[in-house]
Amino acid sequence: MGYFKDIKDGIKTTLGGLSLTLKHLKAAKVSKDHIYIGKDNYFNQSEGIVTLQYPHQKLEIPEIGRYQLDCEIDDCIVCDKCAKICPVDCIEIDAIRSPEVIDYASDGSPIRLYAAKFNIDMAKCCFCGLCTTVCPTECLTMTGEYDFTVSKVDALNFAYAKLSEEEATEKRSLFEQYLIEKEAAKVQKEVISTESKIEGLKPAFKPSFKKPEPKVEIEAEVVEEVKTKPAFKPSFKKPEPKVEIEAEVVEEVKPKPVFKPSFKKPEPKVEIEAEVVEEVKPKPVFKPTFKKPNT
Repeated sequence: MGYFKDIKDGIKTTLGGLSLTLKHLKAAKVSKDHIYIGKDNYFNQSEGIVTLQYPHQKLEIPEIGRYQLDCEIDDCIVCDKCAKICPVDCIEIDAIRSPEVIDYASDGSPIRLYAAKFNIDMAKCCFCGLCTTVCPTECLTMTGEYDFTVSKVDALNFAYAKLSEEEATEKRSLFEQYLIEKEAAKVQKEVISTESKIEGLKPAFKPSFKKPEPKVEIEAEVVEEVKTKPAFKPSFKKPEPKVEIEAEVVEEVKPKPVFKPSFKKPEPKVEIEAEVVEEVKPKPVFKPTFKKPNT
């Protein structure tokens, strides 16, 4: 009995599987719509082919998805902010300064730098999106391209600079020449300003020179010697004659002292007999009194 029962169950399950397969084959004529998961009717599709025929068919991706980076180099002001904030250093920029404004970006920002090199290596990119956040002109964006199937890794290094090597070398030499001319003009201006300051200064003292008087030749006999008077004639007093006085008559005059100290004579000591002297005892300042306690 068990043998025939197993055969019966096998036939029954086989027919069930075949009926399910035939049902799916009938529904395979219609394909499911590949819609975004956020839409309301995403889970309402119960029939149809689910398999995606890539690359002829592609999934719908969100607009804010982080995929391949793209740069609009005409709007780039080469500020280097994206390269500085990148955590994996996948952006490489080489800027050349210009002596004047080159162009203006779409938002009106002046462009004063040439981008000799602007490379983005998507093989290193971690898709953080920080470079698109700090970009002042919003020239860096993330596109919807998510297919990075390449045969070589070097193909993921995208170059966006438009200057060739010859043009970049020429721009560098022009800027160096501009710096040399600017420095020379600055030095010349300083020299001119210094000279003008020196010319404008007046001397503090201008010496005057008298013209020498012409010499008149006069005969030696007529010429009288003119003696110039001295500006100051010192006068000398005649010494007084010494008077001789006899030694006996001359009295010695002694100088008086400025201050003569006076000393008092000591008073004589009075001797008193020891018996007469009475000892004087000092009185106490305060004598306490004590009351007798009441019995």
